[in-house]
Amino acid sequence: MLNSTLSELSLKIISGLTPLRSKSSYWNDGSVPWLKTEQLGEKYVYETNECISQKALESTSIKLVPENALSIAMYGEGKTRGNVSIIKVPMTTNQACCNVILDSKKADHEYIYYYLKTQYNELRNLSSGVRKNLNSNDIKGFSIRHPERVEVQRELVAALIAIDKKIELNSRINAELEAMAKTLYDYWFVQFDFPDANGKPYKTSGGKMVYNETLKREIPEGWGVSNISSIIDVKDGTHASPKPVEQGFPLITSKNLKKSGLDFDNANLISESDYISVNMRSQVDTGDILFSMIGNIGTIYKVDEQEINFAIKNVALYKTCAVPELQNYIYMYLNSWDMLRYMGNVTSGSIQKFIGLGALRDMPIFLNEEIVALFENKTKSIFSQMTTLKFQNQELVSLRDWLLPMLMNGQVTVK
Repeated sequence: MLNSTLSELSLKIISGLTPLRSKSSYWNDGSVPWLKTEQLGEKYVYETNECISQKALESTSIKLVPENALSIAMYGEGKTRGNVSIIKVPMTTNQACCNVILDSKKADHEYIYYYLKTQYNELRNLSSGVRKNLNSNDIKGFSIRHPERVEVQRELVAALIAIDKKIELNSRINAELEAMAKTLYDYWFVQFDFPDANGKPYKTSGGKMVYNETLKREIPEGWGVSNISSIIDVKDGTHASPKPVEQGFPLITSKNLKKSGLDFDNANLISESDYISVNMRSQVDTGDILFSMIGNIGTIYKVDEQEINFAIKNVALYKTCAVPELQNYIYMYLNSWDMLRYMGNVTSGSIQKFIGLGALRDMPIFLNEEIVALFENKTKSIFSQMTTLKFQNQELVSLRDWLLPMLMNGQVTVK
């Protein structure tokens, strides 16, 4: 085994740049992916939440970061600092990302990624200054223990890669399953071509439609529209900032809601007394739905876990546990065109976007119990399979995280 610095194993280590927000031409019609530290932490980054324009790329010193570069968060809230991801499509980043372009003749990007994952605390401890930020010089000088031959590096992490590929495959299957459920939802509840009494598409077959003033569009005759708070309880998590502790209970915030699930790794821990206090306001139960209220608004998570040991902050809580027959329908409604349009009218904030609890409680929703029950019956197997794959991924993550340090320090080998 050799010890080399990241700089010695790299062709280049650079940070990104944030184009001037005041220059609309740098952001309008953006097509160039632009990465922020809040997205770092997942193994691969295929897309970004924001894009900049081609003009911004050509007119500033910002550079494209190539595929298979590592991006490390130099600063950020909570446990974001020190997070690392592998960039999978060429993209730009902000200045808080330190981008490591490895020399493929010296280092395998997968090996270096896994090694850095085992050194998370050591990397974070390099932080300096009042805000405890990392800097690119410290990252350049960070020591990497590695086999000399790249082929051996790849062999060492082959088992970890196989596990991650299975996790990624399950995630893709779940995305496709959810797309199937959404297609049916849109057909029935956006186009209103659910089966009529004769089994034919309702609207297409001439089913009567009436204009609804609340929704500002036509809906089937006889369908009711009411605020969601008249159907279920809608709450939110704490507005306080409980003091982080070394050992305790995860505090899930909006940034910890991911499409792939809840991000416990980057969640702060709070004391038992704070945990109890927060849950007196907003106890999360199996069968509830979580909804991010700030930042990346509208990220949704359906709580299928049987054992729940976390509290929430800046997260809305739809108590669908009380109406399990409506859970999947409400989940799809929160992902729907109607919800997207509604959020566009009630979202506040110029710099940091947010949506208030009152607006979420006032969210209009239409309901036809017969059609919703039919939708539940049609999609039950889809959501059941999604839950199975989600739990399988959680088990695979636990296996990978158990195996990772032992492989990297030589305790075990895979043949």
